[in-house]
Amino acid sequence: MTIDRAKPEDWYSLKTVGDDVTYIGEPFIEEFYRCNIWHVRGRDGDMLVDSGMGVVSLTEWVPLVTERSVQAVASHTHFDHIGCHHEFENRVCHRCEADLLAAPTRKNTLADPYVTDEIFTKLPPLPYASTTYAVKAAPATRIVEDGDVIDLGDRHFEVIHTPGHSPGGIALWEKATGILFSGDIVYDGPLIEDTYHANAADYVRSMERLYDLPVRVVHGGHFASYGAERHREIIKSWLRERT
Repeated sequence: MTIDRAKPEDWYSLKTVGDDVTYIGEPFIEEFYRCNIWHVRGRDGDMLVDSGMGVVSLTEWVPLVTERSVQAVASHTHFDHIGCHHEFENRVCHRCEADLLAAPTRKNTLADPYVTDEIFTKLPPLPYASTTYAVKAAPATRIVEDGDVIDLGDRHFEVIHTPGHSPGGIALWEKATGILFSGDIVYDGPLIEDTYHANAADYVRSMERLYDLPVRVVHGGHFASYGAERHREIIKSWLRERT
């Protein structure tokens, strides 16, 4: 079966979700594999949480991400989250995955085995080929630890280290608004606990920690955003099955 190719100008979709946060999606990637890219406006600069597969340039086709200085944060370093990080001058990553951001391979980013033509409803523009797809190196310009802060001037996002899905996974917590960018540790869909560097005990501890946050809205690494009640329901159900 031949899959049509998308035009680069059609690759990304944008939606404002409130609180000066914009969702950037890649609609031609099947939902399970489609990373949520989040752009956050601040007084002194902006933040980008994850950057998608990198099969079409973000900076060329999404003007929003180039309007002001931006800190491109990696929630973790799997292929679907860091593909365009090399396009940004300021790149933020947790210490435990800085080596992967600096030296990505098809295997260590999980492109092998997940990236095939079947994850798309329309293929990216030529010269893209799934067999040769690879994330480009994007060494971190800032390495963060648990408790560090991403400062946008009038907005402050605390880094919460959330190992389990991967060793350097992080969530970003804005206490003033109750916004949590959770990455892939928790979202409203099938959670992945069997990556080559996943850790079951770490996953439990991360979920227990996030359960107690007084969230108002959670913007995950995949699937739709949700509120406080759903957040606790997801985590409680997950923990009940594993502890």
